[in-house]
Amino acid sequence: MNEYILEIDLPLYLDQEFMSLIPAQRQQVNKLMADGVISGYSLSMDRSKLWVTLRAASEEEVQKVFESFPLFEYMQGAIIPLMFHQSLTIGLPQLSMN
Repeated sequence: MNEYILEIDLPLYLDQEFMSLIPAQRQQVNKLMADGVISGYSLSMDRSKLWVTLRAASEEEVQKVFESFPLFEYMQGAIIPLMFHQSLTIGLPQLSMN
């Protein structure tokens, strides 16, 4: 598996149709995160860009994931292969049986 980042430009004007698709977009991203496909999903403060880090076998597979987004029709994206992606995993502390 390889790691990629999707750099996505969002439209400047967010119409009602776009807004109505946000819950479905969040649901799809949550599913892909639970499945271990997406490892990160970030939105810029001005809401003009999304960055999605993910694991896939090929750029074609990344494109299929991108096309599965309910908001795909509103997005312009670039697929960027990564040498590596490192992130901090936050979890629960280990329990001590003292």
